[in-house]
Amino acid sequence: MKTISKLSLATLFALACSTTYAIDGDFLLNVKKRKGIEISFALNGQQKAKVTIYDTSNKVLFSENAVGEKGISKTYNLDEFPEGNYYLIVTNDFKSVKHTIKVNGGSAVLSKKPVLEVYLKDEDDKKLLDIK
Repeated sequence: MKTISKLSLATLFALACSTTYAIDGDFLLNVKKRKGIEISFALNGQQKAKVTIYDTSNKVLFSENAVGEKGISKTYNLDEFPEGNYYLIVTNDFKSVKHTIKVNGGSAVLSKKPVLEVYLKDEDDKKLLDIK
């Protein structure tokens, strides 16, 4: 019984440490499933971020400054997008992430894991990733 109690306590401590560890400005892009040609995601704990969708030629197709009080939740309808691959880039003051979007056969899939993730250390880094 003592072994189970110790193991439970150790597991609880490990989980608490792993969920509270975060770098300042870190965020997770949580992908939500949608039907049809829509993508949806949430940025927990973020009040502002720049959201941009590019095609494979790096042409900006859509861009906005997203804001929210306790987080940001967005859904985009891609009905007008031809079949192909696209990139979703989300940037805040500390980090920029790039995800792939695949539009094919009347549906769109947003990658759960980023293909690129960059932490921004200073103003020079932010200028490199500034999306205008």
